[in-house]
Amino acid sequence: PIHGVPSSLPSPGHCPLLVGFSTMPHADPYVLQDSLVKEPPTTLWESLTYLGPGFILSASIVGSGELIATTLVGARAGFILMWFIIFSCLVKVAVQIEFGKHAISSGESTMAALNTLPGPRLRRVNWSIWTWLVLMLAKMLQVGGIVGGVVLAAVEVFPMLETMPARGVAAYAVAFSVSMLVYRGYYLLIERAALIMLGAFTLFTVASLVALQSTELAISGGDFASGLLPSIPSDTTLLLIAMGAFGITGVGGDEIMAYNYWLIEKGYAAYTGPKNDSADWERRAKGWIRIMVLDALLAMVAYTAMTVMFYLLGAAILHRQGLIPEGKELINTLGEMYTQSLGPWAKSVFVLGAILVLYSTLFAALAAWTRMFSDAFGRLGFYNFQNQQSRRRAIAIAAWTIPAVWATLFLVMENPALMVILGGLATVVILLIVVYAALFFRYCRLDHRLLPSTAYDAALWLSASAIFLVALYVVYDNVYLPSRQFWQP
Repeated sequence: PIHGVPSSLPSPGHCPLLVGFSTMPHADPYVLQDSLVKEPPTTLWESLTYLGPGFILSASIVGSGELIATTLVGARAGFILMWFIIFSCLVKVAVQIEFGKHAISSGESTMAALNTLPGPRLRRVNWSIWTWLVLMLAKMLQVGGIVGGVVLAAVEVFPMLETMPARGVAAYAVAFSVSMLVYRGYYLLIERAALIMLGAFTLFTVASLVALQSTELAISGGDFASGLLPSIPSDTTLLLIAMGAFGITGVGGDEIMAYNYWLIEKGYAAYTGPKNDSADWERRAKGWIRIMVLDALLAMVAYTAMTVMFYLLGAAILHRQGLIPEGKELINTLGEMYTQSLGPWAKSVFVLGAILVLYSTLFAALAAWTRMFSDAFGRLGFYNFQNQQSRRRAIAIAAWTIPAVWATLFLVMENPALMVILGGLATVVILLIVVYAALFFRYCRLDHRLLPSTAYDAALWLSASAIFLVALYVVYDNVYLPSRQFWQP
């Protein structure tokens, strides 16, 4: 039989990587039942044992975006834009929390929630889901590039992989190894593996930053302080680079949409129980939302810290030496950060680390995509997403199909720059859908007993406004300017 989501909601005491999947009574976290309700923890220590969805989110975020994009901004701008990178990580979390609140209070999966948005429908399916499906075609191209990144990093260790057919074998090997980890759909496996991948590369990066302080490229207190002082660079190019990085760093539309599935599979919605008018439900809902906020904020601290470390390495080492990580020399140039701080031996270790961090992005992305695509096709009427066995089968099929498409696109596409542009545009449009949905959930569907503070609403609107402004920039930079150049004689 094909196994899918955990056979029961995991208890916080199950710490080993593969414990607790098939030996417990069956319980579907996507179906709310009174028998599954649980009082939320009241102490901080007990609350920490229920965290986890944010680990998966962080593994996805601290992937190609932070490793490559953030380091690139540091290499080009130096320390001056560090404050803006931190801002880009902090400001978007309010939209993520609003999505999470809706998942916990309603028990709805992401696509079920999007299907309630106002607007036109085709085959009883909301416009937002159809738009998402079209945009994901472009996102396929983008993630195919990450498969390519893993293969190119592997070429540094195994040069024989540079040419066909070895490169093709490597691409499909990478793709299907991710499938092997994800197709069974075990939440606990995904959570623990994401945490291990994130932790391993974090420790290596911290060691590099500490070792850097004993070299001539050490970061001074003045350097660090200059990066924290908000200032707008006079160089327009640097400003555009920073705006571009905003859309990549921190939580994105994909991660926000995926977060609901991890909250549900962790058990937050099931523990809250079916919505009713009782004071007990209100108490549980507020309690589990509080745990979700803690999870989201700690995840934000984790990926913000990693982003700052990547930025500091790029500014301290690459910027001072005029090295810009791009093109085929991307992995080589990034490796210089570690060679300069730890010694020549560190470059090989970095290549393995780069493989790990890019691989963690593939892993977390596939785990999320299997749920989102299965949910979307369920809304389209291909099967019943609420049926646990059918959902398990759909997740397994998606887990083997999607990586094969990624690898194939990497091997056949001859214009990787176009792949990145299309994927970037898709990401921004998805973010706009997510922002619209979050505001709809807040003002049209939120239970009056869960109304937030004025400060929270202000943070939500700041988040929405920042994302909207970045969307305008991306359209200007990637659509208006290229089209203007195209039509000029």
